[in-house]
Amino acid sequence: MTAVMPQTGLDAKRDERRAAGVAFGAHALHDGYTDLIYVMLPVWQAEFGLGYAALGLLRGLFSGTMAGLQIPAGFVAERFGAPAVLALGTLLTGCAYLLAGWSGGLVMLAVALFLGGAGSSTQHPLASELIAQAFSGPRSRKALGTYNFAGDIGKMAVPLAASLLLVVLPWREALAILGGCGIVAAVAIFVLMPRYAPAHTMPKSTEGGPVRTPRRLAFPVLTTVGVLDSATRMAFLTFLPFVLTEKGASLPTIGVALTLVFAGGAVGKLACAFLGARIGTIATVWVTEIVTALGIAALLPLPLEGVLVLLPIVGIALNGTSSVLYGSVPDLVAPEKRVRAFGIFYTGTIGAGAVSPAVFGALGDLMSVNVSMLCIAALALLTLPLITWLRRDLAEQP
Repeated sequence: MTAVMPQTGLDAKRDERRAAGVAFGAHALHDGYTDLIYVMLPVWQAEFGLGYAALGLLRGLFSGTMAGLQIPAGFVAERFGAPAVLALGTLLTGCAYLLAGWSGGLVMLAVALFLGGAGSSTQHPLASELIAQAFSGPRSRKALGTYNFAGDIGKMAVPLAASLLLVVLPWREALAILGGCGIVAAVAIFVLMPRYAPAHTMPKSTEGGPVRTPRRLAFPVLTTVGVLDSATRMAFLTFLPFVLTEKGASLPTIGVALTLVFAGGAVGKLACAFLGARIGTIATVWVTEIVTALGIAALLPLPLEGVLVLLPIVGIALNGTSSVLYGSVPDLVAPEKRVRAFGIFYTGTIGAGAVSPAVFGALGDLMSVNVSMLCIAALALLTLPLITWLRRDLAEQP
């Protein structure tokens, strides 16, 4: 491992900019690659005659592999260094889409998407840790919130680029271009990513006060809050179209409604990161989760026009919580454990988002979709006593 020289103020600012550029870019690209599958599924269905079960397998392979390998990715990065592992992960995902473009059937597609998920598993824990190393204190919360927002930009930009390319190119060539972007990005990540000193050599506090030691259960409790929040979000998004259908919404109207939620969510991720740095994580979570619960409950009796007006506000609160939760991870773990902590946190939240629609779907089958939505709203409120328990552990600096 190469020695890391002491930094001047100008060097630190330069590395902050490079860290932000690498982390934001990696998040946008990998989240875009994840949602690119939604654009390609109808193409693959028509090309290879795949059934819905096969299409679900393809989607689940990518996201499931990505979620399951995030913790191992952190361990590998501790051994070989984050720049090399994040760059290789990005290279692997880009090459996976090239392989998908060369595929002749379900088996090769499945292999390609498995490799793509494995490559993307490096992004969340390593890019988050990069931000945590580059920025400290409340600045870390703001930077992690902006990093979180960058993923939403990628979710919009990459599928849109794919849609435009598919207008003028065959799908195989379109995937070759998008996969090639990942290869170029991998080189840029390896060259531009700052080489920080090992995290355990860095001071835990730059405020000059005593070092705060969180309780052992603090991080598991924060992760549980993240799991409940993610479960609420994904279950709500799954059943919102059915609520709208019962109100007489057409398919185009449902599309508009989801766009309003996603647009509000993107704003919420950025805004709540700055709000959290100003008033603290606990206060922000109370605001966002109460607004989420009340907003979901209020959607049920409202007419369709009122629902469309309310949805952007629900989107802001629904997605905003995640920014302050991600930003609080560095407050609750030792610096040398942050990479694996981010891996555990993202694995839990992504896994909860995958499981919760099935759980609440079963409830909807037994009762009704409205009862299921009310239970989803109640789930959001379960986060409040847990986040309040963390008051002694979180470094609140309103």
